[in-house]
Amino acid sequence: MGFDRIANMVLRRLIGRAVNAGVNAGINAVAKRGGGKKSSRVDHPPQRAERTPEEQAERERIRAVRQARRARRAQQDQS
Repeated sequence: MGFDRIANMVLRRLIGRAVNAGVNAGINAVAKRGGGKKSSRVDHPPQRAERTPEEQAERERIRAVRQARRARRAQQDQS
């Protein structure tokens, strides 16, 4: 077997692995799963920033509005 055939086989394997790694990295980036190998990743829950009192009050106001809306809809459905 000639050197050129051996070189072609080796290059084909290396290029194939490089293309597969690139495709996997692109898919991971699009899926926002992060890069790297799965064994090296440590899954941490996302850190939640503390809310200011104003933000908390706004969230509670929105929650109350939604609950009132749901109650009205439930009353209309029963009628």
